[in-house]
Amino acid sequence: MTRVKRGVIKHKRRKYILAKTKGFRFGRSTKLVQAKDALKHSGNYSFAHRKDKKADARSLWTTRINAAVRPLGISYSRFIDGLKKKNILIDRKILSSIAQDNPETFGRIVKSI
Repeated sequence: MTRVKRGVIKHKRRKYILAKTKGFRFGRSTKLVQAKDALKHSGNYSFAHRKDKKADARSLWTTRINAAVRPLGISYSRFIDGLKKKNILIDRKILSSIAQDNPETFGRIVKSI
């Protein structure tokens, strides 16, 4: 059987992994085993937090809508219920931007309920 030397491939793989962990602190950016572990964790965290980012955005929209609706004498839940009953199909993201940028338009939407 012929001899296979893996030095070049191993070095390229090590360089690749350490390049991915650039900016990490302590041994996680310089030691291969710790770098692999840190990369695995960072991948898991980034996957989970991509999902969390969407929930955070929706929560922000809800808060903005609630803050805009309260001075007009109605609660958030009654506002959303009224929209559904009137068949007004505007999503929370758009409602939030309208409430923030065009309060008079938002006021007309609230009055239509």
